[in-house]
This record gives sequence, C-alpha cells and structure tokens, in this order.
Amino acid sequence: MTTHTNLRAANIARQNEWDQDNQITAAYRGNELAGEVGEACNVIKKLERERLGILGSRATVGELADELADVLICADLIAMHYGIDLEAAVARKFNATSEKVGLRTRLASPADGGEA
Repeated sequence: MTTHTNLRAANIARQNEWDQDNQITAAYRGNELAGEVGEACNVIKKLERERLGILGSRATVGELADELADVLICADLIAMHYGIDLEAAVARKFNATSEKVGLRTRLASPADGGEA
C-alpha cells in the first residue's frame, strides 16, 4: 500500500469521525488549503531571514515539514471531495511536464503498476 493510499484511507476515516454531518464544503477546504500554504510560506520566510542574517523570529526545517504535511493532507481532502485519484493525477501532470520540456524523468503511475 502506498503512502498516498494510506493517507486517503486515514482522511476518509477521520473525515467521517470529525464531520459526521458532512457539512464541510469544497470552499471550506480551499480556504483551509490556502491557510496551510500561507503557514508553510511564513516558515520559509523565517528560514530565509535566518539564512540572510536579518533580525526577526526564526523557524525550523521541522516546522516546515509539518506545514508541508498539512498542505498535502488538505490537497488530498479536496481531491477526495471531488473524487479525484490524486496519486494518478500527480503522475500524469509530472510526466506531462517532463514531456513538455524534454526531460526523461517520469513518475510511476498507479495505473501502470507503479513502473515508470
């Protein structure tokens, strides 16, 4: 079982537990995603501030990892809402970009048995 499959299963279970009346909308999820992306960007700003030696608050790479995890979780919740196979969509988009710009690197797709 892939990491994404595990995430989707856990998101389904937690969503059923957290929002038993199924009230959360796509608009809510979109705002949630924007907030999490903003939090990740704020951590990146603090890491860059430290790298540049500018005074101000600091953050850690661990904090960035947590925020990026939140971004992925939220993206999967939105994909789940719309019935999107996010793992397949990522492989398709990644490979289309590689082809468009003439790069050989491809991402395995769940549809082809995970072989690139």
